[in-house]
Amino acid sequence: MEYLKGIDSFSGLVSIYSFDIMPDGSFGEIRIMQVNNANHNVLVSNPDAPEFYPGIPWRAYYSEVNHEQFCYRCGSENIPLYSYVNAHGYWLKCFYLPISPPEGIDAGPDKDGKRTAYVLFIMNRSKEIDSTAMSMRSSDVSEAVINISIKLHETQDFIKSLADTMGELRKLCGSRLCSLYMVDEKTQECAFINESGINENYLMGIAKSMNCSTPFEVANAWKKDLDGSDCLLLEDLSIVKERDPVWYESLTMHGITSIILYEIRFNRKLVGFIWAADFDISRMFEIKEILGLTSFMLAAVIANYQLISKLEEKSSIDGLTKVYNRNTMNNRVDKYVSGAVKLPETMGVVFADLNGLKIINDTEGHIAGDKVLSRAAALLKIAYSDYDVYRAGGDEFIVLCSDITQEKLDQCTAQLRAFANSTSDVSFAVGTVFCTGKYDIRKAMHEADEIMYVDKKEYYRKHPDKDRRRHYQ
Repeated sequence: MEYLKGIDSFSGLVSIYSFDIMPDGSFGEIRIMQVNNANHNVLVSNPDAPEFYPGIPWRAYYSEVNHEQFCYRCGSENIPLYSYVNAHGYWLKCFYLPISPPEGIDAGPDKDGKRTAYVLFIMNRSKEIDSTAMSMRSSDVSEAVINISIKLHETQDFIKSLADTMGELRKLCGSRLCSLYMVDEKTQECAFINESGINENYLMGIAKSMNCSTPFEVANAWKKDLDGSDCLLLEDLSIVKERDPVWYESLTMHGITSIILYEIRFNRKLVGFIWAADFDISRMFEIKEILGLTSFMLAAVIANYQLISKLEEKSSIDGLTKVYNRNTMNNRVDKYVSGAVKLPETMGVVFADLNGLKIINDTEGHIAGDKVLSRAAALLKIAYSDYDVYRAGGDEFIVLCSDITQEKLDQCTAQLRAFANSTSDVSFAVGTVFCTGKYDIRKAMHEADEIMYVDKKEYYRKHPDKDRRRHYQ
């Protein structure tokens, strides 16, 4: 039966759907009654796909939950709907139009109170985003997104701006919870941010409740749950229970009964997720639009932040040892000297110089020497875990310990020596100075350097075979 004449004259992929509306308001499965030639070619392009026939269940080909929600609302409430989403690598411009049943078909209700709804679905897809399509939103949604954009740019503090945005979103969505889950796929690092700010405990709590060993595994699990779409829209959790029982248990553990989860991508690279939980279901599609546009804005903001963070790290971190470099140390000291930053009440200055590195470089090669430098830096970071370690150059490291006690400084230094003594290739000459009251930071650094050289001289007296000067005589 031809449900709509001239369907092949439509551009894009076109389908006629039908579904039953039960007396209690629930819906039956969506059936595909008719498709145009372009859509038929897509449906049968998968060699494992079943042969098409009028009335075949929609789920024989697809599993996209959000699409079902749009169909149900369009057909049951007799209203046209529009959606612009990213799924399976395409930007999809989707139109849902309620239509009358074909002539000779009784749509009901029947004697049991069941009736049938029909929906015309038209979809155009593109690899590239259409900015015009993104702007086709209601005035309420546009106003909400403007408010969110203002929150994103009200402060120079990146984390605070995101926290404020989450608070604004929660109010706009009428939701109990609204949060951001940032993801860096290259480093596999993640961050959880809600309106209270960044929350490391909640980040690890989510991973634990989902039986994931790391927060990055959570991101991979959500990608699987989204099943190629950029959004999961659920007014109840039955679909989650079916797709991901572990996540379902995690959500119910936190008392969540409904959720909209959006994937955030920039240039097709995953940078995070945003969600609203226990939202105002009566505004579900409006909230979806708000979150969709917000995720679009957040994508560029997060990607820019990640890029700047990497550039800052490259300019401040020593590439080999992964501790701060000399330039970063000089900037800190200069700020103390100029008064731009107030000196802490107490300061411990540590100079640690590797013993025997020159001989290792010359006899075993620079690769071996680099490994020793990396291990030395790791020992320093462990021993002085609460303080900043710098590579001043070559085999020399400096640690600046703000607000430390003399006792703690001595403990850290003793721990460093114990660590080094437990290795076969790392040995430090160490000089420390404890400062309190009025002190000159540069003078303290000079004194620590001199003490370190006394320690180095004593080391070479005890181990003349390690002294490079004697080694080459």
